[in-house]
Amino acid sequence: MVQAVDGKTLAAMLIHASASLDAEKQKINELNVFPVPDGDTGTNMSLTIGTAAAELRKKAPTTVGQATSICASAMLRGARGNSGVILSLIFRGFSRAMKDKQTMDGIDLADAINAGVIAAYRAVMKPAEGTLLTVSRLAGDRAGRAAEEDTGFEYVLSAALERAREALADTIHQNPVLKKAGVVDAGGMGFVVVLQAMLDELQGVAAPVTGEAPPQPQDKADFGALAEEELTFTYDTVFIVRRTPQGKPLEEYRAWLETIGDSLVIGEGDEEFKVHVHTDDPGLALTKAQEFGILELAKIENMRTQRDELAAGKQAQSTDDLEAVEAELEAMEAGEPPSAPPEKKYGFVAVAAGEGLAKVFYDLGADGVISGGQTMNPSTEDILKEIRKTPAEIVYVLPNNKNIIMAAQQCVDLVEDKQVIVLQAKTVPQGISAMIAVDPDGEAADNTAAMEAAMAGVTTMEITYAARDSEFDGAAIHAGDYLLLVDNQLFGTEKTIEAALDKLAQESAQRDGEFISIFYGEGVDQAQAQQAQGKFQAACPDAEITTLEGGQPVYHYLISVE
Repeated sequence: MVQAVDGKTLAAMLIHASASLDAEKQKINELNVFPVPDGDTGTNMSLTIGTAAAELRKKAPTTVGQATSICASAMLRGARGNSGVILSLIFRGFSRAMKDKQTMDGIDLADAINAGVIAAYRAVMKPAEGTLLTVSRLAGDRAGRAAEEDTGFEYVLSAALERAREALADTIHQNPVLKKAGVVDAGGMGFVVVLQAMLDELQGVAAPVTGEAPPQPQDKADFGALAEEELTFTYDTVFIVRRTPQGKPLEEYRAWLETIGDSLVIGEGDEEFKVHVHTDDPGLALTKAQEFGILELAKIENMRTQRDELAAGKQAQSTDDLEAVEAELEAMEAGEPPSAPPEKKYGFVAVAAGEGLAKVFYDLGADGVISGGQTMNPSTEDILKEIRKTPAEIVYVLPNNKNIIMAAQQCVDLVEDKQVIVLQAKTVPQGISAMIAVDPDGEAADNTAAMEAAMAGVTTMEITYAARDSEFDGAAIHAGDYLLLVDNQLFGTEKTIEAALDKLAQESAQRDGEFISIFYGEGVDQAQAQQAQGKFQAACPDAEITTLEGGQPVYHYLISVE
């Protein structure tokens, strides 16, 4: 039995946990109560701990105090979704308990788990039983008792894992919604995966291989293997360009690049393309790129000097060294990048997926719209960057998704030169109604109250599809069925989109809808959207109905009823 671990071992355990969560994320996602094809709990927890794993690999801590501090800092900013935020809070508690510690034994582990549980419970306004919080709390309780029996790290971790598994199995009986769906809690399962992976690393079990990434354009040459005659061009150049409607055909750019360089690879996506080329004039390549889109990111390295340095046994400089320079500059500026100076009293940051929905928020006065929502929850860092860019004294954040609210709330204490107010907007229609209610000349308290009242008066209806067979409250749901959601609750299933629209139109009439907005998603054309509007017009003849292209993925229709 291992009695204690140092920072290097703990870092390896956490990196192993990241790999295991990545391997198990889809299985965890499939514990969703409703089988909607969203990136959800497993994805969020995997991405959250993945930020910590990346930092631990780069910084190679030697003490547990360093390892837990690096982990907590990375996860705080990389946290996505409620489950990811709670996991980050648990590791923030770990960090506080292990501050300045060289090694960690069983007593320390029990203290760390319980400190993390306390931090997580404090951050959740209404803790519910049968969740990640429950599983971690009971694991912490058992860890504390185990440490009194044996102070060995491995013994305490094994005991905590065993209790966590028992607690996870019991979540189906503690949470009524989980019982209806016949599943255990997804976040709790993620926590069990983390503990199991940590124990596996300690016991020499290999981390799972999650599959190789698809081939990417070469980012860095093998300089030491290159002879002088092989270096036809000097600069290894990689850059990303976002496509625009005004951009020229990419074939023209490809042909032109072949005239100024070699080793050309262009990776094309729907919204952007990535270029790798060896050339003697990277500036010319980048300037020309702006005829085909918007230049977003570039990386240029001199292969000749790097080859010479490596040949001489030196450490070759690369663009990776710029991270250290950036960190040094940030430290000179009190550790944080500067915020935009205030030019007005109020600013607004919203989260939405789809160009049409983003345009609605911009038209209503939003300063920034973060692409995200059901299909991909933005991280705390994503939201933080947009807040800092907003030139206002008071910045309202509209998460527009119940699973993004906690990540947004973490920003409140991270921004010192602006007041950040996170509204409890759980749907896009709620966020839109809140924006409409703003009085630019009003007081903050009055605006907040008006926005909250506007959100409360909105009913949100959604039509999506079932990604897999499932069962909820005794009713079978089959893959491909249309799922009807009303205010995030399952309202029913239908075999055709027409029947789904009819059902929601009738429900709108039952709710005396006066103002109805229909946002149609990607894959729905304007003619189909007009037919959908006709169904609502027939059911609610006196209502004012607006139909707009939302462009949102996964959700065929997003409907606001007031």
